[in-house]
Amino acid sequence: MLADRKVRGIVCFVAIAFGLAWLVALPLWLGDGLFDARFGTVALAVMSTPAMAALLMVFIIERPQGKARALGLWPLRPVGRLFVYLGLGLVVPVALVLVALPVGDVLGVYPGDFKTFSAFRMILNGQLLAAGQVELPLPIETLVALQFVNMLIGAFINLVPALGEELGWRGWMLPRLMVYGPVKAIVISGVIWGAWHAPLVLLGYNYPMAPGWLGVLLMIGMCTLVGAVFGWLRLRSQSVWPAALAHGAFNAAAGFHLVFASAGAPINTTHGTILGWSGWIVPLVLVVVLVATKQFRHAAAPQLPSQESAEAPASDR
Repeated sequence: MLADRKVRGIVCFVAIAFGLAWLVALPLWLGDGLFDARFGTVALAVMSTPAMAALLMVFIIERPQGKARALGLWPLRPVGRLFVYLGLGLVVPVALVLVALPVGDVLGVYPGDFKTFSAFRMILNGQLLAAGQVELPLPIETLVALQFVNMLIGAFINLVPALGEELGWRGWMLPRLMVYGPVKAIVISGVIWGAWHAPLVLLGYNYPMAPGWLGVLLMIGMCTLVGAVFGWLRLRSQSVWPAALAHGAFNAAAGFHLVFASAGAPINTTHGTILGWSGWIVPLVLVVVLVATKQFRHAAAPQLPSQESAEAPASDR
């Protein structure tokens, strides 16, 4: 009985999150797609839909006693463990994004330039020309180093919109899927997370050189692997905050493929960067190691509050 209710709850949550995502993205489909002036605002709004679905589940549909705990927002202890996984959340996703670039370069699917940063130099020169300037204010190496500072700041700025996704996927949904075992829970949550991106991916977002259906499949693959890392942080810390910070850092680091690319060479995200198959190699190895060392199985799954509402019969509690 309780298992059936959990399944219905998950299905209800997914239906709400997907429905809201398509509804919010509808203006882009009726307008100019990725070139619509409202794209940035709509994309941020779409990111909030999993959190909306989770909040509806917690405050209206299920109404558990510990609402903050049900979302992974609380408790923030033990503090030491939380800070360890917050630190990992800041470092590991960025490392995965960066290591995907030389891997893709070696495999011939990413046009890397790790010495002169020619693509980044070209971008900066274009910006200087538009501003009426001629020379770079600092050496190119210094400007590249400053991108890491910008990424660090961006990780914390992105924490808020990232929480709009993580509150739903890893905060609310993943712990409920753990009843099927850690591997199945990670795979199911990753597939759902990836498919949820369809309203934007089908418009050409993230995979502009691939047909829409292939872009969605690739997004599912990437989200399954990267989502496993986010899920590991969520389960080990018993908190959604490390996963949200990891998501924010991941998004902040996404633009590094432009910093380390060769000028004039097209970047096909179907094959290169963390979005393409070559970028999945290192995350796959990491996830296999985590599974083999039972990092998901031995992690104490977040203790969920009662899933039943206050009106549920005592025999069902």
